[in-house]
Amino acid sequence: MNALTPLEIDAPAHPRGRLPFGFGSRFFLVLFFGLIWIVPAWWFPRFIVVMFLWDALACAVWLTDLLRLPAAAQLRARRVWSEPLSLGRPSSVRIELENSGRVPIRASLVDETPLALREQPPSLEIDVPVGSGGQQPYPVLPRTRGNTAAGRVFLRYRTVLGFAERWAVAELSQTVRVLPDLIGAKSQALYLIRSSQIDMEKRHRRQRGIGREFEALREYRQGDDIRDIYWPATARRHQLTTRTYQVERSQPVWIVLDAGRLLRARVRDDARNLSFAKLDYAVDAALALAQIAAQSGDRVGLLVYGRSIQQSIGPGRGAHHMRSIVDALAQVRLEAAEADHAKAATTLLRMQSRRALIVWITDFAETATTPEVIGHALRMTRRHLVLFTALTQPDLIALTKAIPQTEEQMFRHTAALEIAQRRERLLRGLRERGVLAVDLVPGTLTDSLINQYLEIKDRSLL
Repeated sequence: MNALTPLEIDAPAHPRGRLPFGFGSRFFLVLFFGLIWIVPAWWFPRFIVVMFLWDALACAVWLTDLLRLPAAAQLRARRVWSEPLSLGRPSSVRIELENSGRVPIRASLVDETPLALREQPPSLEIDVPVGSGGQQPYPVLPRTRGNTAAGRVFLRYRTVLGFAERWAVAELSQTVRVLPDLIGAKSQALYLIRSSQIDMEKRHRRQRGIGREFEALREYRQGDDIRDIYWPATARRHQLTTRTYQVERSQPVWIVLDAGRLLRARVRDDARNLSFAKLDYAVDAALALAQIAAQSGDRVGLLVYGRSIQQSIGPGRGAHHMRSIVDALAQVRLEAAEADHAKAATTLLRMQSRRALIVWITDFAETATTPEVIGHALRMTRRHLVLFTALTQPDLIALTKAIPQTEEQMFRHTAALEIAQRRERLLRGLRERGVLAVDLVPGTLTDSLINQYLEIKDRSLL
């Protein structure tokens, strides 16, 4: 089982309530039919006795059926998760029930599922043979990242006769973790593979991009840059020899996430028919970028901040390090206050002295003054290469492109244009100072960041 998949949990059932048994639906049905004897009793009172005998027989059958039912301790419930829980991705959970009693049963179960996974707790029906088990899956759709509590499983079970039923509960309480979009991150790995294939094709066509890390010497070929000719080796071999380079590896890449109030705005994802906060898009993009960078041989670090530092993981690589990043991203939480950008910048500059790529995912308010985050991005660019990513609102872009039809729409359109122009001026000022600044809608964030990262590696900007 995948290490990220929540652990399965099992527990024996125990009686629920002081009187953990009751009457089944068939018992009441039989009693109802017993009322038929009232009709002849209107003329012949002796049929009242027949009716009472009928009811007594029904009660005797009920008692016999109740005694045949397995005790609650003879049942064992288990909750099994099929795969890791990823935000916005459908998954399934399986409830298994074992019966060590002497008769087969039919159980009605309700799993105490949190709202983060389902809008309503599932109601399941399971047929459980003697000495064996039954199972029933149900779907979940995680809507909130982080830790969430799954609760107990409530049971009502009866025999085939259905006159009596027992009530029990199994303590399957556990805390499970909803992770960022792992499926989307894995799909982006295919992008990297394709990119590597394209790079190999360029080598064969002698159009290879030049990094700064020496790879090997080879015979000069037509089209090679004359500046790459290695003259000492040429003199020894008596033939033109050129140096080849590869894209630098093992470079530090920091992903910095703003979890402040501006990232609370929700944006609809039409593909999954759900709406997510901007921070959720940022977390998914951060995971995909971390995976791509790690597979490229770079060392990835993570810094998440609000009013304080939420998560901080130094640059590293390897499966264990990626697991730490996934766990950290799963626990990122939104904050209602403005994020402390100064604290984030100071922390990062203290932790990273060597030049690194800083991918800063944030947003800024459209105010008359220069946003604080802009100043701190410029502060970090003195030492590092900063990819500053601002998450704009799709509604704003739509307003700038819409043709106003009424006076109110005209005012809204004008205001949207002013906001968009101001954002563009601020970002242009960053670009002029050496910051790689982009303004993206959340839906394109992942693809855009990966493209930017691969371009930075290909052009050896770091």
